[in-house]
Amino acid sequence: FEFPLITKGGARIEVLLNATTRRDEQGNVIGVVGIGQDITARLAQEREYSKLIDTANAPIFGVDTMGAVNVWNQCAMRLVGYTINEVMGKNLVQAFITKEYRAAVSAVLDKALRGKETANFEFPLITKNGVRIEVLLNATTRRDEQGNVIGVVGIGQDITGRIAQEREYSKLIDSANAPIFGVDTMGCVNVWNICARKLVGYSTEEVMGHSLVQEFITKDYQASVQAVLDKALDGVETANFEF
Repeated sequence: FEFPLITKGGARIEVLLNATTRRDEQGNVIGVVGIGQDITARLAQEREYSKLIDTANAPIFGVDTMGAVNVWNQCAMRLVGYTINEVMGKNLVQAFITKEYRAAVSAVLDKALRGKETANFEFPLITKNGVRIEVLLNATTRRDEQGNVIGVVGIGQDITGRIAQEREYSKLIDSANAPIFGVDTMGCVNVWNICARKLVGYSTEEVMGHSLVQEFITKDYQASVQAVLDKALDGVETANFEF
């Protein structure tokens, strides 16, 4: 039981109390023994932690072990539109996550409750005004002083603008009046625009995930094209290479 005490000097301290019944040899109750713990510093630290979370320049939410919201900072309020009173105690997944992402978000929270944290998980949120926003989430396990899991803290980032920009970039690439392809770090095709399809004849489905050099470059040029790609992966770009 937590309660405040005022010291002789007038200072307020916070005490955690365990009250135990005191009995005589016959088992008769003769009083109470209270065993206290000074938790003033701990509470001050928790208040400072809460203040930092509340004023952080990123949307931060927390849920307890049942998935009910127990942390909702100012940035989350501004981003999503719901006040603290509107979200506290409500199930985060069921009340605020779109149906198609509920299972995935629940899985991330469940993992964090088992001590397995997740970084850079993307999912959509629907604001109070009905607008869909894209969020990048880091889910962190929250523990008490004894190390017991008491919930999850999620630190988010609004990536709606970035994703919109990426989609516009992809649209520009796909509709460009020049053949454009892309490969990942393993040399597998991950970009193949309309002009490339028209020029080479392979559809996007036929090339995606396949090795560009091994499957689409003639043998006599495979080594030189691979060298160009390797240089680009090392940050050294090549211009006007014919093959």
